Amino acid sequence: MDFGFSDEQNMLRDSVQKLMARHAPSAYVRKLDRESAYPDALYAEWVKAGLLSMPFPEEYGGLGGGAVEMAIVAEELSRTSADFCMAFGGSVFCGLNIAHKASEEQKRHWLPKLLSGEVKFSISMSEPDAGSDIGAMRTSAVRDGDHYVINGQKLWATGAAAKNNVINMYVKTDTKAHYRKGMSLFLIDNDTPGVELRKLDLLGRRCTGTYEIFLKDVRVPAHRLVGGENMGWDVVLSGLQVERVVAAASCCGSMQAIVDLAIQYARDRVQFGRPIGTNQAIAHMLADMQTELEAAKTLMWRAAALVASGKDALREITMAKLFCSETYVKLANQGMQVLGGYGYNMEFDMQRHFRDSRAATIAAGSSQMQRNLLANLMGLKIQ
Repeated sequence: MDFGFSDEQNMLRDSVQKLMARHAPSAYVRKLDRESAYPDALYAEWVKAGLLSMPFPEEYGGLGGGAVEMAIVAEELSRTSADFCMAFGGSVFCGLNIAHKASEEQKRHWLPKLLSGEVKFSISMSEPDAGSDIGAMRTSAVRDGDHYVINGQKLWATGAAAKNNVINMYVKTDTKAHYRKGMSLFLIDNDTPGVELRKLDLLGRRCTGTYEIFLKDVRVPAHRLVGGENMGWDVVLSGLQVERVVAAASCCGSMQAIVDLAIQYARDRVQFGRPIGTNQAIAHMLADMQTELEAAKTLMWRAAALVASGKDALREITMAKLFCSETYVKLANQGMQVLGGYGYNMEFDMQRHFRDSRAATIAAGSSQMQRNLLANLMGLKIQ
């Protein structure tokens, strides 16, 4: 399979690299991480550069890009910070679900607002007792005239409190049905009466922000229902493949940053009269890190190419997400070892990559769930 990039794709990569170098220097990234502050200014630059428009159809103001272009953007954003890719991906994935499953009227209303930066999107599905087990979802919506009334509690809602954010929330609309037949998607402004947000104090990925959401008698107009009542599972599936390709690409971008930092440090750090990178123990560790990164990239680009071609790539994207996320954690740990005490110092970027990496094997489907899915695809039915 040819993983060569077109001239346009290479230009996209170069433009994202330049944008991030100009608008997200290390001092800015550290400040956001330290203050747990949303990257509003950087997000506005993404909008101006058309990055939010990249994967959407031209008829709605998009640029008509696909999975490969999305992976390029995700990889480059994550070379600076994996958390930035969470802010970018949250809006784009929710927007793509609307592009795939919303009514024409909803598309014409919401997509231009998203692409212009007038609104942001974030997803909310998990609950205290319903993470990987979506069937345990308890938050529910009941029809009341031309509104739905929503009550319940959500958890792990990344980006929910961003300015002008619309939460794409999955809730039960038929509490007696299986979740694949009784779940619906609603678009809820984060300042709607009855919505309470509580920011969680997390180890890493601190700037986009992750929230617990409490909903008490929240009234949502019926026209904010996307895809039809009880059709939420179909909406989820419509964007699954691109989401996991981007998750894998984000891991690859962060891994490249880790390897680059470790190599530079190994060249500059002198001990016993010579750079530590000339010691076989360090040099071999770095060689292994780059090799494992290239293996992860190969899995990721193969999955992206298959998705872009319109083929069913569930097996490939699952393998890519699993391997890339676990390799990311491994390389971040090794990068800390190469830098020694400096890696543990909050003034250096390696500790942030180390903290951010730990979420990769949990978010967007844990490693255990990926292995279950792969085993099932191999004909081994996990009980």
